[in-house]
Amino acid sequence: MSKYTTFPDATDDHNPFQDPSVTQHSSNTGYATLDLYNPFDNNTVGPPPPYEATSPAAPPPALTPTNRTTPTEPRNYGSNGTQSAVNATTADLLRKQEELERKAKELERRERELDAHALGSGASRQNNWPPLPSFCPVGPCFYQDINLEISQNFQRTVTTMYYYWMFTACTLLFNFISSLAMFCVDTTGSGVGLGLAILWAILFTPCSFVCWYRPVYKAFRSDSSFNFFAFFFVFFAQLVVYVITTIGIPGWGFSGWIVSLAALKVNKVVAVIMILNSVLFTGQTAMGVVLLKRVHSMYRKTGASFEKAQAEFATGVLSNQAVRQAATNATVSAAQGAFTGAR
Repeated sequence: MSKYTTFPDATDDHNPFQDPSVTQHSSNTGYATLDLYNPFDNNTVGPPPPYEATSPAAPPPALTPTNRTTPTEPRNYGSNGTQSAVNATTADLLRKQEELERKAKELERRERELDAHALGSGASRQNNWPPLPSFCPVGPCFYQDINLEISQNFQRTVTTMYYYWMFTACTLLFNFISSLAMFCVDTTGSGVGLGLAILWAILFTPCSFVCWYRPVYKAFRSDSSFNFFAFFFVFFAQLVVYVITTIGIPGWGFSGWIVSLAALKVNKVVAVIMILNSVLFTGQTAMGVVLLKRVHSMYRKTGASFEKAQAEFATGVLSNQAVRQAATNATVSAAQGAFTGAR
C-alpha cells in the first residue's frame, strides 16, 4: 500500500496523459470509438471496424466587417438633437453672411455717393437721362441713378414707379395707334379724336415724368417733404385723368370703354384693338391707385410732415439766385419809387 500512498516529488513532472494505459489505448487503431461503432446494431457481425482518424474540419472563413468606415465617408458621432443644432447654426451663419453682404453693398453705394459729393458744390454730374445717342443734337436733361442715389429700402418702390411711368407712356402710344385705326375706317367722325390722341401722347409723356416721377424720385433721394406733397398732388390729379381715359368719353381722344364698345358697330377688328386699349387704361388706373397707397405708407414712415414741406419750400425759394435777384430788384424799385414820391 505504500506505493499508493506516497506522493510524487515536486521535481517529478508527472503528466497523467502520458500514462502507458492511456497511450496504449490512443495508439491502438483496432479499437472502435463511439462515433464509428454502434453496439446495439443487430446487423453488425464480427468485430467492430478499425478506428479511422477523421480529417480536421476546415476553419470557417474569416468574416469581413460590412460597415467599415473609410476616412472619406462622413461619420455621424451625434444624435438627432446634435444634428439639428448643427443645421440651426449653419442657417444662422448663412443669414449673417447675407446680412453682411447687404451691408457691404450699402457701404459701397454710400462710398460712391460720398466720392461724388467730394467734388464740391460747384461740380455737377453729367446728365444721363434720357439715354440719347451721341449723334443726337439734344443731350440728356436729368441725372438718374437709382442704385446710387436712392436708399436700398426705397429702391424697389422707385424702380416700380419708373416702370409704371414707362407703362403709361406705352399706353398713350397704343392709344394713338387705336385712334389711327379708327380714323382709317371712319374718317368723318374720328379726326378730332386722332388729333387729341396725338396731343395727349406728346403732352402727358414728358409732363408725367417731370411733374410726378421726378418729385417722387427726389423725395426718396433726399427725404424731402415738399417733393412728397408735390407728388401726391400731381399724381392724384393724374389718376383722375386716368379714370376719364378708362371711361372713354367720345371726342376726347381716349379709346376707353364707351368708344370701344361703340366701335363694334363700325368695324370689329378696330373694336378689338380699342377694347385692348381700354383694358390697358383700366390696368393703368388700378396700378396707379396701388402705387399711390404704397408711397403714402412709406411717406408716413419717413417722418415727413407739412411743416417740413413749408420749411423746405421757404429755404428753396430763398436759396434760389433768380428769386433773390427778383426780390432785390423789387425792393430797390419800391424804395426808389418811395423816395421819388417823397421829393
